[in-house]
Amino acid sequence: MKIRTSGMDLAELKADVAACFAYEGDSRPAGVKNGPLARELAAEMKAETFKGNLGDIMSWNADGRFGSRRFLVIGLGKKGKGELDALRAGCAKAARAAAAIHCKTLALRLPPASGKQVVSAVRAAVEGAHFGAYHFDRYLTDVDRQPVHLVSALVSSNGSATAIRKAAALGSAMAASVCLARDLVNEPPSRLNPVAMAKVAVTEGRKSGLTVKVYNRAELVKLGFKSMLAVARGSKAAPKFVHLVYKPKHRTVKTERIVLVGKGVTFDSGGLNLKPAGGMLAMKCDMGGAAAVLGAMTALRDTGCKAEVHGLLGLVENMVNGDAYKPGDILDTYHGKTVEVGNTDAEGRLVMCDLLAYAAKKLKPTAMVDLATLTGACMVALGVLATGLFTRHAALEKALLQAAGDGGEKVWPLPMFEEYLDQLQSGPADLINIGQRWGGAITAALFLGEFLPRDLPWAHLDIAGPAFCEKATAETPLGGTGAGVRTIVRWLEGM
Repeated sequence: MKIRTSGMDLAELKADVAACFAYEGDSRPAGVKNGPLARELAAEMKAETFKGNLGDIMSWNADGRFGSRRFLVIGLGKKGKGELDALRAGCAKAARAAAAIHCKTLALRLPPASGKQVVSAVRAAVEGAHFGAYHFDRYLTDVDRQPVHLVSALVSSNGSATAIRKAAALGSAMAASVCLARDLVNEPPSRLNPVAMAKVAVTEGRKSGLTVKVYNRAELVKLGFKSMLAVARGSKAAPKFVHLVYKPKHRTVKTERIVLVGKGVTFDSGGLNLKPAGGMLAMKCDMGGAAAVLGAMTALRDTGCKAEVHGLLGLVENMVNGDAYKPGDILDTYHGKTVEVGNTDAEGRLVMCDLLAYAAKKLKPTAMVDLATLTGACMVALGVLATGLFTRHAALEKALLQAAGDGGEKVWPLPMFEEYLDQLQSGPADLINIGQRWGGAITAALFLGEFLPRDLPWAHLDIAGPAFCEKATAETPLGGTGAGVRTIVRWLEGM
C-alpha cells in the first residue's frame, strides 16, 4: 500500500473514504476546521449519540458534496490516556472498515499535535493503516472470499511537511517488517520448512542490505550444534542455521554489537511426547521468534540503526521417525554442558541453547536478546496478549520495556528466581530440559541462562501468547502477529 502525506484539512482530502477522530466527550471531530463538513459531522455525531469512546466508529455518506464520498469518525477514548496506541488501532480500524465497503483509497486526518508528538502520531497512524490493511490471502482462489486491498492511504497532519514524510517512512518500514514476520508465521508448515525459510531469509536479508550466511547440516556438525541437531533428527527437512549481519555505515570502537536469537521450529509435533491433535494445529507458529528476528533485521537500514546487529535463526522441525530423539536421552551441547531430555516437546530451548552459547563465544556481543514461542506457562501467567520478559539486567529490562511501550506492544517482566534452578539439576546430566509443572516459563528462562556468561546483558522474550492471534483485532487478523518486531526495532533505534 502506498502512503502519501499532506497537511490539508479533512474537507479537502480526496479518497473513497476519509477518517477523522474524536476523543471521549467531543462534540465534533478533533482537528477539523470549522465549516460545512465539521458542522455536518457534528450533527451526525449528535444524532447517532456518538460519544468518542475507544473503538467507537461512525460512518456518514457525504453524497458527493465534499472531496471524499464517505467519512468515518473513530473514537479514541479519553484524551491523554494511551493516545498513540488508540490512534494506531483507530487507523487500523479505518483501513479495515474501508476495505469492508470495497474502498481502495483511504485518507486519514489526524488530531492536532505539537512538537515531537506530531512525528509519533504520524508514525503510529501509518503503522496502524498498514496493519489494518494486512491480509494473508495468497491461497484463496474463491473470488467471493478474496478481500479488497487498499491501494493507497493519505495521512494528513499539522506540522512540518518534511518531518511528516520522515515519520511516515519510519512507520512504513516498521509495518513492512511486522508484516513480513506475519507472512512467515502464516505460511503452511509444509511450504515453509527450515530449507524454505532459510531461502526467504537470504532473499529478504540481501534486499535489506544485510549479509547472510546459511549453514547446512554438515556445517552444523562441524560447529558442534549437537543439541539443535538432536531435535532435527526426526524430520526429513534439513536443519538450517542462518546468520544475518547488519553493519551501520559509520562504525567506531564504541559501536555496540547486538545479537538477536530467534527460535525457528517451523513445525512442532511435540516429538515422541506427541502433542494432542488440538494442540498441533497452530504449531506452524513455533518459528515466530525467528520470524520476528528476521523481520526486525530487515527494518534496520531504513530506521537508521547505529549498532552492529547480528540475527541468528535456528531452523528445525520437531517431528517423529525411527531416529527421533527420545525422552531420557542425554544430549551434548555446543557449550559443553550435558542435557537430559525430560520431554521432547520442550525442544525450543534445546535449539536455543546452542545458538546462545555460540553467539556469546564467537560474537562477543555487548547485549543479546532472544525471542521464542517457548512456553505455554507464560500464557498461563500473562494471557495471550503479553510477552514475558526475563532478564537479570535492570538497564536492559528498562530499555526493552520503554521500547515496547513506544511500539505499542504489551511486554511484562517476570522473575528469574535462582531457587527454581534446582528443578533442572536433579538428574544424571548437568541439566534436564524441563522442570516441575508450576513456574514453567521461569525454569525455561533459567535453562537458557545456564549457557551464557552471567555478566553478559541478556534478555529472553517469551512470545508464546502474542505470536499467534486466534481472535482478530483491528490491528491483527487471525494468525501471525509479528510479535516482538516493534519492540526490538524501537530498542535498536534508541541506541
